[in-house]
Amino acid sequence: MSAAAPTTAPAPALPASSWWHSLNWERIFETYGLPLIAAVVVLLVGIWLARRVSNVLPRATARIGMDPMLGSFMRNVVYAAALVIVAVLAIATLGVPISPLLAVLGTAGLAIGLALKDSLSNIASGVMLVTLRPFRVGDVVTVAGQTGTVRDVRIFQTVITGADNQHTTIPNTLITAAPIINLTAEPTRRVELVIGIGYEDDIQLARDTALAIMKADKRVLATPAPDVVVYELGAHSINLGIRCYVNAADHFGTKVTLLEQLKLGYDKAGINIPYPQQDMHLYLHGKDGSVTSGDALVRDPR
Repeated sequence: MSAAAPTTAPAPALPASSWWHSLNWERIFETYGLPLIAAVVVLLVGIWLARRVSNVLPRATARIGMDPMLGSFMRNVVYAAALVIVAVLAIATLGVPISPLLAVLGTAGLAIGLALKDSLSNIASGVMLVTLRPFRVGDVVTVAGQTGTVRDVRIFQTVITGADNQHTTIPNTLITAAPIINLTAEPTRRVELVIGIGYEDDIQLARDTALAIMKADKRVLATPAPDVVVYELGAHSINLGIRCYVNAADHFGTKVTLLEQLKLGYDKAGINIPYPQQDMHLYLHGKDGSVTSGDALVRDPR
């Protein structure tokens, strides 16, 4: 009769936290902790320095008389480039070789550049806007169908503020690909109103009335002098061009005021401002064959 095989008792289970305490934390800290702390310090200090240096650029460019738009654009470009350099230095502090990393970044940059060609076009357009300067910060412009005051030209977009105080962000490529209308490039602007009078009205009286109203407004400049000319002998009216020059900042306010004053002045002078209308002649045929006529005035709803 064979003897029973001896049984081995299972090893006692270690507490769940024993492996944690069994680690050589001092060696781990020396190997990974110090480089990690150094990388974090490099990252934080680098971001702080990048922000400080980039914020100095607008003030520095303003002191030497450069356009504030150029300083703002340079700030954005320098800050973005500094962040990339800081990130590379932080990774190098961890002990990662720089040369392979730069090769990988170069390859990745090429692939990203091809994928983000539209974004790169925005950067190129931003450089064109800063270099050619079709407008400056604070100018009132019409770009890409939007009208407003230029607030900032960034790497990818330009920010303008409309009359309703809403900010509109427009990609730079849309701005350079379309006509740019700078409404405040010159110190003065012309207010031009086209108002029709009836064919039976006195043109000279209408001219004198308009000139008196424009000269009474202190915002209207004496030079060039205001004038009133006949633009067109239209289908329903004689269209007068009423023109004067004002300071660029007074353009809209003067325009709406003159429109109201001209309407009141022409009403007082008995000058008619016609609207489209048609004369219709109706011929009614009776049962006995007789024909009667009647006239009706039909107003064009337009």
